[in-house]
Amino acid sequence: MKKRVSIKDIAKQLDISITTVSFVINGKAREKNISESLTKKVLDLVAELNYQPNTLATSLRTGKTKIIGFLVDDISEPFFSGIARRIDEIASSLGYKILFSSTRNDTEKAIELLQIFKDRHVDGYIMALPEGLEEEVKKLIQTDAPVVLFDRYVQDVKTDYVIIDNQSSTYAATEHLIKNNYKRIGFVTIDTAQQQMVDRLAGYESAVEKYNLPAIVKKIKYVNSAESIEEMIKFFKAEKQLDAVVFAANYICLDGLRTFRKLGIQIHKDIAVVSFDDFEILEFCEPPVTAIAQPLEAIAENVMKILLNKLKKAGKAIENTQVSLPTILHIRGSSAKK
Repeated sequence: MKKRVSIKDIAKQLDISITTVSFVINGKAREKNISESLTKKVLDLVAELNYQPNTLATSLRTGKTKIIGFLVDDISEPFFSGIARRIDEIASSLGYKILFSSTRNDTEKAIELLQIFKDRHVDGYIMALPEGLEEEVKKLIQTDAPVVLFDRYVQDVKTDYVIIDNQSSTYAATEHLIKNNYKRIGFVTIDTAQQQMVDRLAGYESAVEKYNLPAIVKKIKYVNSAESIEEMIKFFKAEKQLDAVVFAANYICLDGLRTFRKLGIQIHKDIAVVSFDDFEILEFCEPPVTAIAQPLEAIAENVMKILLNKLKKAGKAIENTQVSLPTILHIRGSSAKK
């Protein structure tokens, strides 16, 4: 079996110190005033010998694994995958690896995944906090593990988070419909205590209350798409006087569009539509669907900025950072004036 190449081997072959080789490999040559010619010699030999750092040894020496755990409901959803992509770009540029995981709304699975992260000694955690995991995350925070939440937050979980202004977003979307002469506006959401969904409902309710319009709300006990569609079919059949609807998330909107197809409901002609979350398919509907767009890149960049700051200042007492970002209402034909 071929012996693994070590930093010591590279240093011996070039007749320089192990420390010098280490500085070059870790990108600190300029900082340590190591000449360009020597840096090139080291990097050329590293490539020639196919040197691979011993990550276990490095983590034992530094106490860092350069691994970050990323936990969400379903990473295949456009919202989560868009954020994951940008986080991975930033992390990779800084030498970090990301463990991406989906809970599939299964609390037991979420707890298992969190334990796997702990067993892998990840340096930090990025989470869209799943329901039922609040106590586990509180325990994690008490160990001074760097934890940054996004998309949603729980008021009694004291940590860093990056969210968007959900309440103002749905208020603005509902008011947009009202100003376009829609009077019976429905709101379709899920039956949950997740704060972001509660805030979205509150924004809608504030808008219809301000304009003395009825609040027509459908809360779906979400299990899967098929059952969601069955509930929506009953709702739209019962509420035939609706002239507009706001869907509280992208997957709810997709189920709503499938429901319309089954019932023969035409977008805008029969009912105006607004989706919370923008995604590509909405632009190809006829007419295209108005959507509340979340700033995915800004969310990802703020999450990484906060987490990297916590990792840099590990062991030091720093105040929690809470960031709330605005959304953009992309107005399209589905919500045009009546």
